[in-house]
Amino acid sequence: MKVVILSMAIWILAAGWVQADQGFGHWLLDFKAEARQQGIADALLEQAFDHVEPLERVLELDRKQPEFTMTFVDYQKKSVSPERIRQGRRLLAEHRLVLEAMAEKYGVPAPYLVALWGIETHYGRLTGGFKVVEALATLAYDGRRSEFFRQELLKALHILEEGHISVADMKGSWAGAMGQCQFMPSSFLQFAVDETGDGRKDIWMTEADVFGSSANYLAKSGWRKHERWGRRVALPHGFDFSLAKVSRTKSLQEWHQLGVRSFDGAVLPHSRMRGAIVLPDGEGGPAYLVYDNYRVLLKWNRSTYFATSVGLLADALM
Repeated sequence: MKVVILSMAIWILAAGWVQADQGFGHWLLDFKAEARQQGIADALLEQAFDHVEPLERVLELDRKQPEFTMTFVDYQKKSVSPERIRQGRRLLAEHRLVLEAMAEKYGVPAPYLVALWGIETHYGRLTGGFKVVEALATLAYDGRRSEFFRQELLKALHILEEGHISVADMKGSWAGAMGQCQFMPSSFLQFAVDETGDGRKDIWMTEADVFGSSANYLAKSGWRKHERWGRRVALPHGFDFSLAKVSRTKSLQEWHQLGVRSFDGAVLPHSRMRGAIVLPDGEGGPAYLVYDNYRVLLKWNRSTYFATSVGLLADALM
């Protein structure tokens, strides 16, 4: 009896997988038809989707995206560690010529480019091992955010069609973020640049393209060349925490009048800049007075943990 039940269970499970495979197959036929309408060649479609199937690991990672379970202080200790600072300083010196050229061209200081590089992919070491087409196809088929990932998948095919990378080498994160600066395909098409003049925008292996693309992203997103991202501050006793919102800006003089001081106790500088108070860990954690460039970093990644850590690492590399 147990053997019969087990056999039935296996048959039902297998039937479910066949049905799922058939569902993906029908979805893929429809997607390929749309891609053809956008000018993607049949040869590329056959190559890109050869043996592509939904990846269970991608779905697991997509489902397991809880809010940060660590405090910002713990996150900062890892992302702005002494070792990462040492590596950043070494690489800043090693790539100084190209970084200074990018800083001059785009108006983004080199330490910010290296800080983004360090926090996104540990200076190019951890770029993700998923095949981008397969990961994006999985998420586009899944249904939870299907339209967003369907468009990203179409854009990934256009990148392949333009010859910037091969299908085999187009690798990235489980969500489709690519290369050493972790651009989604839409960001690649909008911001990636060819700094070497070889006809390819190579954010996977060519540092000049990585730095130039990152700088171009920030510049086109509103980066202000001669302004900093923010600073750590000390809040007065009885501070009204309802004012601590990235969208709630005041002049530095207004914050001074409310009792806000630099973290070392000094008065805030006299400046026309406006800033907002950010509390990554809430009322009991560190406080930062952030400026327009911080909002640019949030366009790259909406996490206050990320944006604040990029700013702190950049400061450590200055």
